[in-house]
Amino acid sequence: MEWIHLLIAGCFEISWAIGLKFSHGFTQPVISVVTVVCMIASFYFLALALKSLPLGTAYAVWTGIGTLGTVILGIIIFKEPATVTRLFCIGLIVCGITGLKLLSH
Repeated sequence: MEWIHLLIAGCFEISWAIGLKFSHGFTQPVISVVTVVCMIASFYFLALALKSLPLGTAYAVWTGIGTLGTVILGIIIFKEPATVTRLFCIGLIVCGITGLKLLSH
């Protein structure tokens, strides 16, 4: 169950990062409120996951999910560059997250 909480926390992490872009520096009130709610939800689910997961692993996976999702959505939504180098680095993040999950006890 703790990995589900961590996955949910990571999804909210992606949501608030994208929300920051759409809020235009918190000048869009509705989007800003949704962004802050996503931030709170992300921390809440991370806290639930930390009840039983190792701190270092959980934090690395949480930020990795957020980073990976934000980069992918940045490419899709905002037409950010999808260079070979960027995609290679994303692959390294995925390898790191996978390794931490497989090796955590």
